[in-house]
Amino acid sequence: QAQVLESGGGSVQTGGSLRLSCVAKGYTWRNYCMGWFRLVPGKGREGVAAIDTDGVISITDSATGRFTIAKDNAEKSLHLQMNNLKPEDTAMYYCAIRETTVAAGTHCLGLLLSGQRGQGTQVTVSS
Repeated sequence: QAQVLESGGGSVQTGGSLRLSCVAKGYTWRNYCMGWFRLVPGKGREGVAAIDTDGVISITDSATGRFTIAKDNAEKSLHLQMNNLKPEDTAMYYCAIRETTVAAGTHCLGLLLSGQRGQGTQVTVSS
């Protein structure tokens, strides 16, 4: 059975770092988007970082320069390194994967919002 499994997250102070990891098991898609989106109550979902099958990366503007994403294509595993965290980064973070017909490039950031996701992991940044 296909599933998305996340780990990492937690609570840090402003300026701290966290690393999120994800593995998508049981998916055999040739082309797909994989990445992270976050959910803040009352604000909806926001794509955070995504990568397509060709390795094209997209990161939301508020996280550029602070977050990096890396993927192991062979195992469909993903890591999100979050540095210099801010209180506004506080959210539930979901790893997601979505099949595409071709490598979707920067469109992945939006496409992930309707992908198959894991259970989520909470990230809390205190000031």
